Amino acid sequence: MTDYNPQTEEEVIDEVKVQHPARAILFNDEVHTFDEVINQIIKATGCDFPTAEKMTWEVHDTGKSCVFTGDLVKCLQVTSVLEEIELMTQVEV
Repeated sequence: MTDYNPQTEEEVIDEVKVQHPARAILFNDEVHTFDEVINQIIKATGCDFPTAEKMTWEVHDTGKSCVFTGDLVKCLQVTSVLEEIELMTQVEV
């Protein structure tokens, strides 16, 4: 019989951080203006205006954009800030 040793949530998150960089994805909507999206991307990621503008155009043109790649916890923080103004997001691992 094998001993069952469940991982804590922190251990699982640490394991995911080591194995795969996560991606924060932003989806297009017909509600927000370009300026609102650009400003929220800057607030969420700390990138500069030209980078945020480029990502906003990608969202507009293709329906989505990866606005941040990194560890899972940081991606969740980024999507949380984006969702402050009800932008649609997803974290991929």
